[in-house]
Amino acid sequence: MTRRYTEVDVFTDAPLLGNPLAVVHDAQGLSDEQMQAFARWTNLSETTFLLPPTDATADYRVRIFTPHRELPFAGHPTLGSCHAWLEAGGTPRHGDTVVQQCAAGLIRVRRSGGRLAFAAPPRLRTGALEDETLAQIRNALGLQPNEILGHQWVDNGPGWCAVRLASADVVLGLAPDWLALRGLKLGVVGAHAVGASDAQFEVRALIGEGPGYEDPVTGSLNASLAQWLIGSGVAPDRYVAAQGAKLQRAGRVHVAREGDTIWIGGGSVSCVRGEVAL
Repeated sequence: MTRRYTEVDVFTDAPLLGNPLAVVHDAQGLSDEQMQAFARWTNLSETTFLLPPTDATADYRVRIFTPHRELPFAGHPTLGSCHAWLEAGGTPRHGDTVVQQCAAGLIRVRRSGGRLAFAAPPRLRTGALEDETLAQIRNALGLQPNEILGHQWVDNGPGWCAVRLASADVVLGLAPDWLALRGLKLGVVGAHAVGASDAQFEVRALIGEGPGYEDPVTGSLNASLAQWLIGSGVAPDRYVAAQGAKLQRAGRVHVAREGDTIWIGGGSVSCVRGEVAL
């Protein structure tokens, strides 16, 4: 059976500079094994499958797979899936707000100023990192204890932990030891000098799964980082984070706190449209 298929570049306004996402439309009838096999085959950081919602308040349901496992929530798949759903003719029930159903619950996605933005979900785990975890991070990144200015569990589904370093230059200069990082999903953040970039922070997402890899631009990580950084007074209520420079990308994540909600937004561009036989 053939199904509509879209590849979307997320957190960019220009193709090939963000984080790609594979989206399979009308995925009813596919088994878990078929979904996982296709995600493994695309070999992108995530592949999503659009389904009718089972919650009457949602506009669509999405399942999110890495090449290795299913995720309850992820950020760039949320924006990319919403972009593909709207482009395919999806009509939100609630004006400019789309309600996405995923394993983590209902996620609001709004359209504003040509961008999509999702409401950051609550963190499932917070608090300072354990000494053993910090030691593993220092070893994997070649850091001394005093080079980590702050640390936190920032898990909103994928399992993120995070450290804050002295500057964006320090973040960009890291050369991770992937073997030493095994088992961790680590976000690293540092501030840009004033006027040095259009972004206020530089972010890297280092994944200690399989052989280890760096994710180009990561919505879920930026969502939980924003909750940490804004909540602790390190970041203002509105800022832009840059991510992907070490992978020759130019991702930009737009963060805004409005009341009790933190919105994580960015551009999305469809790069491939067609059909897939599954």
